[in-house]
Amino acid sequence: MTNNGGVALISVFDKTGIEQFARDLSDMGWKIYASGGTASTIKKAGVKVTDITELSKGGEILGHRVVTLSREIYAGILADDSKKHSKELEDLGIPRIDLVCVDMYPLSTEVRDPKSTEESVIEKTDVGGPTLLHAAAKGRRIVLSRASQRPKVIEWLKAGQPDKDKYLKKLAAVAEYDVAEYMIDSANYLGDGEVTGLISERIAATTYGENPWQQGGGLFVSRHIEDPLGIGKFDLVQGKPLSYNNYTDVDRMLQSAAHVAAGFERNFKKVPPLALGAKHGNLCGAAVDDNPVKAIKKMLDGDQRAIFGGSIIVNFPITAEIAETIMTYKMEKGKRILDIVMAPEIDKEALEIVSRKNGKLRVFLNPVLRDLGENSIDKTQRVRHVRGGRLKQDNYTFVYDFNHPEIQWSGEKATEQQKRDMIMAWGIGSTSNSNTISIVKDGMLISNGVGQQDRVTSAELAIMRANNAGHELKGASAYSDSFFPFPDGAELLAKAGISGIIASRGSIRDNEVIEALKKYKVSFVTMPDSLSRGFFAH
Repeated sequence: MTNNGGVALISVFDKTGIEQFARDLSDMGWKIYASGGTASTIKKAGVKVTDITELSKGGEILGHRVVTLSREIYAGILADDSKKHSKELEDLGIPRIDLVCVDMYPLSTEVRDPKSTEESVIEKTDVGGPTLLHAAAKGRRIVLSRASQRPKVIEWLKAGQPDKDKYLKKLAAVAEYDVAEYMIDSANYLGDGEVTGLISERIAATTYGENPWQQGGGLFVSRHIEDPLGIGKFDLVQGKPLSYNNYTDVDRMLQSAAHVAAGFERNFKKVPPLALGAKHGNLCGAAVDDNPVKAIKKMLDGDQRAIFGGSIIVNFPITAEIAETIMTYKMEKGKRILDIVMAPEIDKEALEIVSRKNGKLRVFLNPVLRDLGENSIDKTQRVRHVRGGRLKQDNYTFVYDFNHPEIQWSGEKATEQQKRDMIMAWGIGSTSNSNTISIVKDGMLISNGVGQQDRVTSAELAIMRANNAGHELKGASAYSDSFFPFPDGAELLAKAGISGIIASRGSIRDNEVIEALKKYKVSFVTMPDSLSRGFFAH
């Protein structure tokens, strides 16, 4: 076993497993300095340790606020390998510190706690920890800022410290990241919206970005966003790594699935089995049905052409029967070409059925998908890059509620099925690129007219896509992501056979729209545009 004969400084808030780490270092001949509580824990484990106060020439003061902040400690960490620095340390009687194992007070937890106070946040704001880590990163010491690093560092030490410079640089990067993240948490809390910072680390690389010539692609996440439906919480159980465009489709499907489920839970108290299909960031198929196999068939029937090469998400386990339906329903020969299948779980036989050559169909699992509902909506603020800066806003958290006091009905009384179709159309259209008209019939998306500059063209596109896919529009329900500025767009839908429309209101011609739809006996429901407008992905 390698005897490094180095000097280690350990000072941790979370002491889980620190005894074994210290024991491993001691067994390799390391001298260990530790701060009060950490030193006590290590000593109780029977490992030789020296209290840091012997090095800092003084004990902790100011109620533990000043413990490791001393010239002697930082000199031992920051000294370089030159003879001059070595001589200076020797003259001062200060040992060179080769390893720094430090974590920080849990500030991120405190600032996110709705019960926290300014005083409690101050008490959880660490100074010594970040300073030690930053110094150790600059001094290119063996710096550990996470408990998960400890076993790996021990293995590396036992292996003789291979590729030392590269390894130390990697450790330094993680430490600097953790310090920066910590400082951003503090700045965001203190800034009261006036300042904001973002930092994340790559958990998955992509071959390229949106296009082959766009390099530097990857999925980056923040460690402290504890979203059970965060993309980093999914397991890729089959297929090659996701591409940049795959990730954008996954994100959009999660938004749409959460909103459809939330709408059903809010208005009908139950989320049915649902299946959604997306292509290029917008839904091209969606269905709900008590029978999961039927839900898959209806989703695929929405637009057989558009779903080719697309991706799907479901909130039920995938069995062999369901997998067979996904891959072969209405296929004259061979299997359907898909990029991603997302589900709460999939059985072994089904996994084989959905496979493609060269891992081109990715199976992405997260058991939380089984419980989609109002709690599934992403509440994290959204940030978007714009030239020279960033835009920031609250997430899309509005859920349509037929019991809202601002609801206004006109025309024919809506049937229960119409209401269900309206809510489904809302969940889809409000998470599709604006302007959008989404049409649903009997629990099946039959058209999604997205991304148009005017509402009339959105209506025309939605009608055209439904007709091209062979759907009968009579009796269907439509969602418009904002109000109709004139009756023309609404009349187009009514003339095509749409019998229910859900939209916002706020036009000076709202009454003209209402009267026009009454002539066609359309059930029309609105809420104020300020409450319910569904613009998305501008």
